[in-house]
Amino acid sequence: MPTFVLFLELAAIAIVFAGLPLAYLWTRPGYSFFQKLNWVLVFMTFDLIVFGAFTRLTDSGLGCPDWPGCYGVSNPFHAIGEIQQAETAMPSGPVTVIKAWIEMIHRYLAMTVGALILVQVGMAFSKLKSLGKFPLFCSLGLLLLVCIQGAFGAWTVTLKLQPIIVTMHLMLALLLLACLTVYAQQAWEKSSSVHTLRIRPLSAQLLLIAFVVLSIQIFLGAWVSTNYAVLACPDFPTCLGSMWPETNWGEGFTLWRQLGLNAQGEFISPTALQTIHWAHRLFAVVVLIILGIFGWKALQLTTPALTSLGRFAKLLLAILLLQVVTGISNVVFQWPLLAALLHTAGSAALVFCLVRMGYWASWSSSAQKKMAKL
Repeated sequence: MPTFVLFLELAAIAIVFAGLPLAYLWTRPGYSFFQKLNWVLVFMTFDLIVFGAFTRLTDSGLGCPDWPGCYGVSNPFHAIGEIQQAETAMPSGPVTVIKAWIEMIHRYLAMTVGALILVQVGMAFSKLKSLGKFPLFCSLGLLLLVCIQGAFGAWTVTLKLQPIIVTMHLMLALLLLACLTVYAQQAWEKSSSVHTLRIRPLSAQLLLIAFVVLSIQIFLGAWVSTNYAVLACPDFPTCLGSMWPETNWGEGFTLWRQLGLNAQGEFISPTALQTIHWAHRLFAVVVLIILGIFGWKALQLTTPALTSLGRFAKLLLAILLLQVVTGISNVVFQWPLLAALLHTAGSAALVFCLVRMGYWASWSSSAQKKMAKL
């Protein structure tokens, strides 16, 4: 199939997929269409992250070994012959009919998010007179970010699941989720003459620390997953019966290398995989302490005027507990699919909660001192 025709077919699929939530939003009363679209983008991106984890965990990342189509066509139906031939040649290999569909559905969802952001850009442009230029510039930034994310999706396939590329693909997806959430929670269409007094008792400094710590831990978790190091330490709380297993930090954290190989092109050692796993497990303690303190402080600041903050604080602490349970379950129960999916979804949910709680955060200590006196 000619490349131009392939892109046309994929664009048509994206338009159809994007049309479904748009049609639903059009029939729903309440907030403005623009605000509802922004929140739907947050929801769709969260779903895309979880489905991306499902794609990776089912080893479907190379279900279609080319990009953006599948064997040069827009859907696995038209490539069934090539897929079945590859599956027959290697039944346990990366290409099967099911894996091809999983991979292409993931791409369709990604294209849908991109198409909806284009609609968002168009709506922000149409509201220049009422909203000003800032929402449009922010929306264009989101469009640029989703294009970069798409490029990493392509490199994930063309570079054969290179760990740093797959890891950055997830990190960028979470960054996109955070930025979309910030965009969605802005009151773009409220009258500029109406000023709402917002109480901001949370420490922005502590929030920033929580974000940094969580980002490092998510990177370490993605590095574990993309290097298939989850079962390098098959016991808990020890690793191979030791409280401090043998490590090789240099080999384990050489970032630019092929999947399953070290920097010299040799098979990566079990010790390096243990190191990758152990680093994620150790830093989890830091995350538990920092986010636990942040969530507890937010809970203590809850007043009748800050009930929403209290809800997000409780949600943050509950998800943090879920992360501990699913993380341990991945080891104890030998990496079950459900626990692994919940672990990734929990990471995205923690990012969402921190962004939402940032609505009540301030860099000034005066607001925090006033709340302390109440």
